[in-house]
Amino acid sequence: MADAGQPEARSSQPSGLMDLLGVAALLLDGDGRIVLWSPQAEKLFGYAADEALGQYAAPMLVHEQHQELMIKLFAHVMGTGESWAGAFPIRHKDGSTHLAEFRNTRLLDDRGDFYALGLATDESTLREVERDVALSTRLISQSPMGLAILDTELRYVSVNPALERMHGIPAEDHLGRHYREIMTSTKFEVVEAAIRQVLKTGIPRIDQSTIVGRAPADPEHEHAWSISLYRLEDPQGHVLGVAELVVDVTDRHQSAMEAAKARQRLALIAASSLSIGTTLEVEKTAQELAEVTVPELADVVAVDVLDSALEDCHPAARDGPALFRALAVKAAYPTEAAEAADPPGHLAEYGTDRLATQCVRTGRPILITQADDNDLASIARDDHASALLARAGVHSYIAVPLTARGQILGFLGLTRARNPLPFDEDDLALAGELASRTAMCIDNACSHQRMRNAAETLQRSLLPEHPPRLPGLEVASRYQPAQAAYEVGGDWYDVLPLDGDKTALIVGDVMGSGIDAAATMGRLRAATSAFADLDLDPAEVLQHLDKITSGLEHPIATCVYAVYDPHRAECRIATAGHLPPVLVPSGKHPELLALPTGIPLAVGGVAFETTTFGLGPGDQLVLYTDGLVETRHDPIDERLETLLRVLDAPDRSLEKTCDRLLQELRRPGDPDDVALLIARTHPFTPTA
Repeated sequence: MADAGQPEARSSQPSGLMDLLGVAALLLDGDGRIVLWSPQAEKLFGYAADEALGQYAAPMLVHEQHQELMIKLFAHVMGTGESWAGAFPIRHKDGSTHLAEFRNTRLLDDRGDFYALGLATDESTLREVERDVALSTRLISQSPMGLAILDTELRYVSVNPALERMHGIPAEDHLGRHYREIMTSTKFEVVEAAIRQVLKTGIPRIDQSTIVGRAPADPEHEHAWSISLYRLEDPQGHVLGVAELVVDVTDRHQSAMEAAKARQRLALIAASSLSIGTTLEVEKTAQELAEVTVPELADVVAVDVLDSALEDCHPAARDGPALFRALAVKAAYPTEAAEAADPPGHLAEYGTDRLATQCVRTGRPILITQADDNDLASIARDDHASALLARAGVHSYIAVPLTARGQILGFLGLTRARNPLPFDEDDLALAGELASRTAMCIDNACSHQRMRNAAETLQRSLLPEHPPRLPGLEVASRYQPAQAAYEVGGDWYDVLPLDGDKTALIVGDVMGSGIDAAATMGRLRAATSAFADLDLDPAEVLQHLDKITSGLEHPIATCVYAVYDPHRAECRIATAGHLPPVLVPSGKHPELLALPTGIPLAVGGVAFETTTFGLGPGDQLVLYTDGLVETRHDPIDERLETLLRVLDAPDRSLEKTCDRLLQELRRPGDPDDVALLIARTHPFTPTA
């Protein structure tokens, strides 16, 4: 075994550099004759050993004009023992002249005799190698790219100054240490595996590993490094190790990240245009904003509106606390930060020192990149909510006002906790864009809801109360406005007591929707009541209605007008473009009445017809508008069959029958309103 501190003897592959230079060795005795001749000398000078040995070197190796100089140099070396080095023109066996680089020195053997040892190589080859080495050395030392040479055991052999600066560790502290002793972060496990793969396969990895982190030399800023690896081999193909080339690509990485972020923003804006405002419901619109925002922009989002804006759209007060109604809360993952927000539907008062209040009072967005405890206290509604935000790790916050048509409706609140990146100005701009789109949708929904409420109020105010007593009849009715995103229409029903114990039953439908349609319906209902008092035939009533509708804003309407006479137990009926009523004979199956359909009111030019049929005790007459049976996707024949099936049931009260029809035939989101009127006969005894 080797002594401690001494290098251990071991075999190794010969150096490729010596082979590349092709160093020739020749030995001259004291008289200048060649006594030793290497194979490399044969290649350099052209003479085989048997031709050179024993010959005087000067006449054989140099031209006549250089022989005297060569003899003087030989004598000087042999006489003084001083070595000589330099370039000298030599004569090749083929007669050509070449410059050779020489190193000459005197040797002494064990008998006291002197010899001259000459080492020579082709001067042009040597200069080429020198230039390559000089160029490589300067490139490596002056390059802004970091370069390290690692041996086959992944120990540092060489490190250039650029890599010293990147690592913040002197070159001498690298040498001999394993790669992972210097690059200790777990991120570099991938690079270590790549180095071993390159050593094994020889396939280089060019710009394939990008590591992002903070260097000891610049711990305040995040950097990105691109790492390339290639295997080092000598001219004989023996593996020497791996070269690691490290390039600081922070600017490129940041540009790529910014480009990716820009694409993400554009995608988010595009998604918002498709996803936000799909309905005219305030709560649904707020939830759609939350769905788009999380997790792409924030970890937790809350959408709150001023209660005053939601109720009557009055401008918010400019001082004092703000009363908010929560519309939506969404978190990217379970977190206490979501619990700190007010649950949807909840009313909460925020003091004047809270950021939410300041946001809606000033109309200006608020950006907090790094939130401290004081910031969290201003974000939260109270101390408990502030503690929840702190425990959740909230570190960045945005509040953006929801502004539409110059009026502040509320605010959008965004927080980040698990996402380590703080909000920046770009995030604030994106949040402002989303808030602006959403505010318009919320404002439209509020306006629509107010108009809808007004129209529905008008509609219901125009619908009648049933008379307390109808001779020979029991009556039930329903009015149901259109669902969700649609306005109320012009459907109506009426029950009018007439002279002679008769009763008029009317159901009508004005085309269109909104307040105008409701107002037109009110006019038609008033006109119908007036004509009914004249005890006209049903067809005549419709004829008069047809004439007056041409002067109304919404002229097209359908109507069915029926008069029941309990003395005769008969019904006279006429329709104007309306769906056929249903007759439910007592103890029998329901049937659609085969009546002349007629044309809608205001079309004109066609006379209406009255049909008369008998009604026995317990018979039912069902009048309805098209909103009960018409849909976009189902054939009308199938829907009418469903209507008959629902009516074909054991005896039940008229009220329950109305409820059952609406339950079975109506669907969420139906775009039309419904008027429904059911009359059932019972035995009639005339009063004296």
